[in-house]
Amino acid sequence: MSRNTCVANASIDAVWDILADGWLYPLWVVGAARIRDVDASWPDQESQIHHSIGMWPILIDDTTEVLSSARPHHLRLYARGWPIGGAKVDIKLRSVDGGTEIVMEENAVSGPGALVPEPIKGISLRWRNHEALRRLKLIAENRQA
Repeated sequence: MSRNTCVANASIDAVWDILADGWLYPLWVVGAARIRDVDASWPDQESQIHHSIGMWPILIDDTTEVLSSARPHHLRLYARGWPIGGAKVDIKLRSVDGGTEIVMEENAVSGPGALVPEPIKGISLRWRNHEALRRLKLIAENRQA
């Protein structure tokens, strides 16, 4: 499992608004190349983003589904990218001193990715999610400005 944390100089609502706009997903999720569709009910439970991952022209079409949502503090996702596999992702937001602490935890739970030994899996997920949080933070801070 990977756990990453950062603090954005933006309100919790500003960060949540980015998470709640499924069309912005490829701007902050590392590896997401494009969005094909977003359920109108996103980010409600069981709603989905229909995305493609990879690098053009080699793309995999799949989905990310909301497992649970507690606006504006918690979003739990199941991200799919078959044949690589699937991962459960928890994003938690907490107001801190005029900003927002963002915590992202990810665990590969299906497919070949789940078979990678934990130390190696944790390192690769940590690097990727560090960049994802950096992107989310930059969008929130500069969109709010």
